[in-house]
Amino acid sequence: MTLREKIDKVLGNILIVIMGVMVVNVIWQVFTRFVVGTPSSFTDELARYLMIWLGILGAAYVSGRNMHVAIDVLPLRSSNKTQKKLKLIVYILIISFALFAMVVGGLRLVYITYVLDQHSPALQIPLALVYLAIPLSGLLIIFYKISDIKNIK
Repeated sequence: MTLREKIDKVLGNILIVIMGVMVVNVIWQVFTRFVVGTPSSFTDELARYLMIWLGILGAAYVSGRNMHVAIDVLPLRSSNKTQKKLKLIVYILIISFALFAMVVGGLRLVYITYVLDQHSPALQIPLALVYLAIPLSGLLIIFYKISDIKNIK
């Protein structure tokens, strides 16, 4: 099993756990609101943060599986040599975005919220932990795209 396959498996399992916790959390929220009559104080916030992690890590997972949305009209009408060049250009652009917007920008956001000691209102967890999904996902995307560049045939 390659490193990429191991990362895919671990990331997939993490996403399954996040989704499972999110489902249980929302069920609890509905139960406490409509059956008990007193809504739980933390469930809305937890669902929001789980959705952030699910969406951003899910994007990295989909990027690694090359299942993201793509407009392939131009590549399909090109020769194999041109298709390889276009793939390389697209991968370099994705790596650049992931590096500068997600890793550098995300780490800056994590650092600022950590230094300012910002915590969530209901759960009282550091918001830096919530925002950590951004640079982590960026690193995963960079890993996947470098791996894809190595496998261009």
